[in-house]
Amino acid sequence: MTDPAVAHGFTSVDTQPRPGDWVQVLDRVGAEPFYAAYKQRLEELLRPVEGARLLEVGAGTGDAALALRSRWRAEVVAVDSSLTMIEQARARGLAHAVVADGHQLPFRTDYFDGVWADRVLQHVADPDRVLDELLRVLRPGGRIALADPDYDTQVLDIDDQDLARRVLRFRADVLLRNGTLAHHHAGLLAARGLDDITVEARTLIVRDPSAVDNVMGLRTWAHTAATHDHLTPEEANRFVSRFDEAVGAGRFTYAVTFFLTAGTKSSARRTGTTRVPMVSNPA
Repeated sequence: MTDPAVAHGFTSVDTQPRPGDWVQVLDRVGAEPFYAAYKQRLEELLRPVEGARLLEVGAGTGDAALALRSRWRAEVVAVDSSLTMIEQARARGLAHAVVADGHQLPFRTDYFDGVWADRVLQHVADPDRVLDELLRVLRPGGRIALADPDYDTQVLDIDDQDLARRVLRFRADVLLRNGTLAHHHAGLLAARGLDDITVEARTLIVRDPSAVDNVMGLRTWAHTAATHDHLTPEEANRFVSRFDEAVGAGRFTYAVTFFLTAGTKSSARRTGTTRVPMVSNPA
């Protein structure tokens, strides 16, 4: 479990000093070609059809949900735990946008034709429960699609590789609740009896340090680690120096691999979840 003092901002957007900053982060990310490309592939793995009833959990500003609604004339419901994000989704034209907890979705069992969660399970308190909820509201024969980076796959080219690994491990194990879960997604679906499971890997390679520093704050990770006694202040300063030297020499490279995982809910699969209230209208 992540130290609550360093919980990622996306776990509690509304309590941040400036919640709107996290909207801007999503907008910057969404403008990057890598993210647009993998999101398109995630949509393909979801296999939507015209008129489908779809659910996105952890929808953020709702841009992906809006895109699916437009392309497939689908009924798309967006859920996010943040009122800030849901207000943005509604302002951008998504009528069916709901503030709700992914651990306890306010929808009927077997209600949706497809469900997806993009960069969500890495942040939640109980990914098993969120996954069970996604599958509970998914009809038999429906598709689920998941995407997350797996921070076990990180690499960073600076001179002190031992220090780089320690900082990257802090990112993977402390700064995120479930930073190394993504390569387990297929196994989690298999354990729940899903069929037709597919896994694809997409590696984000960054040569422009501002692309990760402005969005992810990579250059600050070492000093955050020092604040929580995972590094000494001297080590944190050395990391920043090595980071800047790599940038100055034109050798800066950071990479992390995303896993895109999808599966089909078996017609024979039965959910045992009964604790969630049922509602007749998802909006």
